[in-house]
Amino acid sequence: MRYILLNKPYEVLTQFTDENGRQTLKDFVSVPNIYPVGRLDYDSEGLVLLTDDKQLQHRLSEPRFKVPKTYWVQVEGVPTEEALATLRRGVDLKTGFTTPAEAELLPDAPQLWERSKPVRFRANIPTSWVQIRISQGMNRQVRKMTAAVGFPTLRLVRVQLADLKVADLQPGQWRELTEKEVQALTEDMAAQTAAAGTFKTPNKGSEYWPGGIRPANAKPAPTGGFNRTAPKSAPEGTKRGTGSRGAGRAAGTGSFAPKSAGGKSGGKAATGGAGRKPGAKPTGRGPATPGGRPGSTGRKPGPTGGKRSGRG
Repeated sequence: MRYILLNKPYEVLTQFTDENGRQTLKDFVSVPNIYPVGRLDYDSEGLVLLTDDKQLQHRLSEPRFKVPKTYWVQVEGVPTEEALATLRRGVDLKTGFTTPAEAELLPDAPQLWERSKPVRFRANIPTSWVQIRISQGMNRQVRKMTAAVGFPTLRLVRVQLADLKVADLQPGQWRELTEKEVQALTEDMAAQTAAAGTFKTPNKGSEYWPGGIRPANAKPAPTGGFNRTAPKSAPEGTKRGTGSRGAGRAAGTGSFAPKSAGGKSGGKAATGGAGRKPGAKPTGRGPATPGGRPGSTGRKPGPTGGKRSGRG
């Protein structure tokens, strides 16, 4: 297994190919068959972990395991204590609230490398640095959080992923994790998995287990279509046949048995139509009445027989 820690430079995609010719991870790391854990925006800098350990990659990327990520954020203006408190308790991003975060104002600007493209400053507006620690992975989350409290982000650097720190890595440089770091990361992820619980994700058609590990006591997923088998407690006569329509259902049993003649839904078993008494089928709206037209509804005849009297 390979575990590589890279300091991703500004304006580099967190992937190995790009159709538009932009810089990618391939320009800095030539190790084959490794993939980034999570993502870091094109215009952000800092730590990216690459590995071929798919199980660890999944656990680090899954928000349910709450892997902390620490950022140093240069913002426009100086955030107030009220703004920092809002960042800590959660921010409404219109698409949903962020989970509580750690946020503190750094007393001095951190010692960082020069960015490939300098940050654009406004002479009459000061800037400051904030340290934000989150465990979510929403799209451009940190930038949206600072903008929501009134302090737009000018520069964003990820300096820590779990317990891994950028330390002395310069932009574009990478190093292998030590055995001790790999062991600590693996044990930490195992503890996070145990704390989060291993369960089947609801509303999915196939089995899905965190880290790809299926518990030994897990029940196999049901197979077949809708109502393929009858419950064990059901009487023998009420079991439905194969198929969702219940083909092969025993006649005369169950809730779908035909009713006797004279019932409202007995079908055409009785002579003259369902639910009618045997006899001649009437024509028109009803039997003829004295003075009325054949098939009339039995209205009383008017002064001139079956015709209606005209209005004066």
